[in-house]
Amino acid sequence: MGMLTNFSQFFGLNDEEEFELEPVADHQQEKVVNRAKKNELKQEVKNQKAFNTRREPAATNKVISMKNPDISHQSKIVVFEPRVYSEVQEIADLLLANQSVVLNFTRIEEDQAKRIVDFLTGTIYAINGDIQRIGDEIFLCTPKNVEIDGMLSDITQEKDFY
Repeated sequence: MGMLTNFSQFFGLNDEEEFELEPVADHQQEKVVNRAKKNELKQEVKNQKAFNTRREPAATNKVISMKNPDISHQSKIVVFEPRVYSEVQEIADLLLANQSVVLNFTRIEEDQAKRIVDFLTGTIYAINGDIQRIGDEIFLCTPKNVEIDGMLSDITQEKDFY
């Protein structure tokens, strides 16, 4: 037994302070206090508002109705009847603002109308839009978010205009 005693003394296992036992009631009381603290923390978390990464209050309703679109987001079609080539920049600005444009070239000379169509073709290409002939001297220019579907009769395609 001497060896066990020496071993215990070497590692400090004989100290009386380490072997004192706390009463069972103290352990139970400590558990009750820990549970109360956990419940308080949970209640604080519930009372706090949820924040997103930008530290703004999180939206409670993330469902958006598709039946009632916002009026400010509705598409707009502008009918334009240019008389001089210098009006082409205003037409391009409308296309860049995601608005569709119907062009009527009945009041402009043919060479200027061709220049306007050439300029707008470049603008349409830059914004991934579309340009379609819908009449003898009428064109429809649309931005990327508008799709043109369907074809007109062959009568308009037979004329060699533009």
